[in-house]
Amino acid sequence: MLWDRMRDWFAERFGVGRSPVPREPVTLRPIGVVRNNVREPRMDGWERVRSDVIIREDLTPLLDGIDGYSHLIVVFAFHRLPPPEAGRTHVHPRGDETLPEQGILATRSPMRPSPIGVTVVELVRRRHNILRVRGLDAIDGTPVLDIKPYYPAHDAVPDARVPEWARRLAEPREAER
Repeated sequence: MLWDRMRDWFAERFGVGRSPVPREPVTLRPIGVVRNNVREPRMDGWERVRSDVIIREDLTPLLDGIDGYSHLIVVFAFHRLPPPEAGRTHVHPRGDETLPEQGILATRSPMRPSPIGVTVVELVRRRHNILRVRGLDAIDGTPVLDIKPYYPAHDAVPDARVPEWARRLAEPREAER
């Protein structure tokens, strides 16, 4: 910590050794909260979970027109993760040791340097400042940071490439539908 401050002071003072990535934290104010019956984090079974995303009352007008979309992108903060293991850089995807270890940013692990989740959900209905959604992989009480409409032309990439292990993970989920 002291070393980082000294390095930052030296870089600012003399204009050398400065990283292009800002070191200051970013502060985000939640726009809402998730309410559902899921109390503990889990790996699977989110497809049928119905959640209410309760948006702050003062932001209700920002939702006008959102019920014209069938799907939304919900950005949220993982608020109940265990403290990260010091120096942990790799994980087995989904905790499956038969899968090759990957860098954390090459997985969908919630154990991220910045604990932010992003999920595409089905919008079931809107009532005033409450959005009922299906498929949100967030537990009860999760802070919602942003909501965006899902645009298939912009958000879907039909010819996207994924590693073989990731393709194998997706197969059982597709067969369940």
